[in-house]
This record gives sequence, structure tokens and C-alpha cells, in this order.
Amino acid sequence: MATNVETGRLGEMHAARSIAEQGGEILARNWRGNRGELDIVARDGSAVVGIEVKTRTSLRFGHPAEAITARKIQTMKRLLGQWLSEHRPLDFRCTEIRLDVISVLLSPRGEPTVEHLRGVS
Repeated sequence: MATNVETGRLGEMHAARSIAEQGGEILARNWRGNRGELDIVARDGSAVVGIEVKTRTSLRFGHPAEAITARKIQTMKRLLGQWLSEHRPLDFRCTEIRLDVISVLLSPRGEPTVEHLRGVS
């Protein structure tokens, strides 16, 4: 049985693969800022996107996205602002800043279900 950390890492791997398949570019993974972490920072066209990945092995405790609280969204906003002030790529013009959630439901018998929720607030 996988630990929560292993399950989370596997979910983040599937999320990163999904982002790349959709034409996004990963700018950072597991970036630690003041009092928190952004699972993924990506570029989607001219948007910089802070992404929280929630992974579950079953729906026993609800859909993965249900774990995202208003407090978590506020933390994500603060962290993405910090990331931008420290790392904003100079080679593109950022016209949008967005927060997304990627839910990953792992299946013991096949491919995971990956759901990308764009523009959470």
C-alpha cells in the first residue's frame, strides 16, 4: 500500500503529463514559498497558472477537488504572487494569472482519471 506522499507524487506526475499533453509548459514543481507550497506552476499560452493537485485512490472520502477550501485558494493566490515576484519569466508577456485544480483518481486496474478545473476562485 502506497503512503500518502507516494500517492501525491504519483498524482503530480499524472497531472504534469496531462498539462504537457494539452500544450502547457511546467515552470516549477513543488515550489516552496513563505508558509506553503505550489504543486505546479505552469504556463498556458500567455497565462501563468498556479496548480494544486489532489489525488485519491477512491471516492470514499469524496472527490479530490472537494478538499480545496477557501483558505487553500487564498494560500495559492498568495504563493503564486510570491512566485511571480521572484521568478516571472522575462521571455513572455503574462496577460493572465490563474489558479487551477487538477484532481487525480488512481485506479488499481488502469489509467487514472485526471480532471482539470480551470480558474478556481
